[in-house]
Amino acid sequence: MTQLTEYAPAKVNLSLHVGPPRENGRHNLISLVTFADIDAADILTAEPASHFSLAVDGPFAQESGPAKDNLVLKAARAMNDALDGNAPPLAFRLQKTLPCAAGIGGGSADAGAALRIIVRAHGGEMAQRAAEAVAPLLGGDVLACFHNFPGFMAGEGETFEPVLSVPRLPAVLVNPGIPCPTGEIFRAFDDVAPDAIPDHPPLPDNRTALRAFVTWLNENTGNSLQSPAMSKHPEITNALAILQSLAGVRLVRMTGSGATCFAIFENFDRAEASAKALALQYPEWWVQSTLLGGA
Repeated sequence: MTQLTEYAPAKVNLSLHVGPPRENGRHNLISLVTFADIDAADILTAEPASHFSLAVDGPFAQESGPAKDNLVLKAARAMNDALDGNAPPLAFRLQKTLPCAAGIGGGSADAGAALRIIVRAHGGEMAQRAAEAVAPLLGGDVLACFHNFPGFMAGEGETFEPVLSVPRLPAVLVNPGIPCPTGEIFRAFDDVAPDAIPDHPPLPDNRTALRAFVTWLNENTGNSLQSPAMSKHPEITNALAILQSLAGVRLVRMTGSGATCFAIFENFDRAEASAKALALQYPEWWVQSTLLGGA
């Protein structure tokens, strides 16, 4: 087997409707997710080895924590258990270019990429089924990140339904340089949580045209965690306001539990020009233009 490579792109919640806390403290949700292109992605490579290992480099390597606690290795070990010890041992190397604790599923995307690599290295339908079973046990976003297609997440993330007929969306992702741990945002959400999960309408019939699709998102969906995150981190409020002021913007929203925010533009030239201007004006931010759409 030669070296295998998988991109682990940023996950973007176009919508995120969250229900009240359950008895286990977790939350049911329904979310339309999509994924950035490879210009906003970690890169995971793997080579045959005598045992599983992981080396991490890149601009956010230090923030990702000890390699032994990384979701890549947790995914590999879980797959080995699921395959009765027959997962091929691999030496992984992760180039960490996505910010951590940022609402873009960085660790989950890395785990999803690791699962895809092991499926490829092992081969066969058994490995695919094992990965789909293991993914939800690793985290709420991991199953969606394993599939790496636009789609609906539901439950606690254990359900994923691919949606292939949505437009490619020119976007800018920004993170104001602050960590935003999921736990703190959900605790703030629990103080104002609704009695039931907000309704999420089905996709519109006219969903391949960018303007019509984004209008539907604006008018019918939201992110239940955005206001709680803004109450904890004024930097998010500021980032959203700055994005909203840009020319050619069609939708501005926070993704996940924050702090990354995104703006969808009428075309990619606008998105790219805005990203360049923002990077110059706010050098402490992480800024990236991309096309949302997955795979």
